[in-house]
Amino acid sequence: MIQTIDHLIIAVRDIELAETNYTKLFGMPPVWNGTHKELGTINSIFNFENTYLELLSADGQGPGSVFVNYLLEQNGEGLAGWAFGTKDMDQTVRDLQTKAHGICEPSIGEGQNVLDHKTRKWKTLFLPPKLSRGLFSFVIEHVEGELPLQPLIDEAAVNRLDHVVLKTSDANGFVTIFRDVLNIRLALDKTMDGSQSRMLFFRLNKTTIEVIEQDNNESGDKLWGLAWAVKSISATRDRLLTDGVDVTPIKRGLKENTLVATVKSHTHKVPTLLIEHTA
Repeated sequence: MIQTIDHLIIAVRDIELAETNYTKLFGMPPVWNGTHKELGTINSIFNFENTYLELLSADGQGPGSVFVNYLLEQNGEGLAGWAFGTKDMDQTVRDLQTKAHGICEPSIGEGQNVLDHKTRKWKTLFLPPKLSRGLFSFVIEHVEGELPLQPLIDEAAVNRLDHVVLKTSDANGFVTIFRDVLNIRLALDKTMDGSQSRMLFFRLNKTTIEVIEQDNNESGDKLWGLAWAVKSISATRDRLLTDGVDVTPIKRGLKENTLVATVKSHTHKVPTLLIEHTA
């Protein structure tokens, strides 16, 4: 049904500034600068080994522009939503219709790259509130055109998404939807020693969805932060500091055989971690 975390979306006010900042952060430029004329939005896309990141901004009139402006007004810049990838939208729709109400027919989307004027097309199925858990979530099947591959320039560049972090007040609800309805593998369910925090780890396309339940969390769910894998965290940190990006010192991660550092600037309010797997 669902094979991947297709991409994540960050809502930004100034697409050019955000593109400049994330080019510094990732150590490489975007592969796509697109327009969605029918939605009234523009985007900038960075492509990785296992997913892509979309910077999204309002541009003119349309439902997408209204949505982005609403998010910015309510929450400011930050993670706005995510898309799950499927290779067979028709089968995905049929499967979901047997498990949940409110599953509509998918819509057709189109975007054009202003860099080379190439076009991509896709099918989009927006998930109803019961399945999205209040997060802007949809399933996408790419049907025409491809994103250019992002060459890994050197070991100081970001090469893949390691995990995405969500916060919730209802871990059981996530299990019901993610595992039982969307068929996403639940790899781990544990309570942290010495705390009341429960952690769920779901796995898709070699990426972890980390869900943290906290009793003092506000009602509902929130896309919270991103962790990006690098080949050499020391080289990446040196590059970022040279480019004026604020990064904490490197330390050992909670997971065995990892080194981590936190990016403190240029992220447009997205908590951002760098991680190197040393084993």
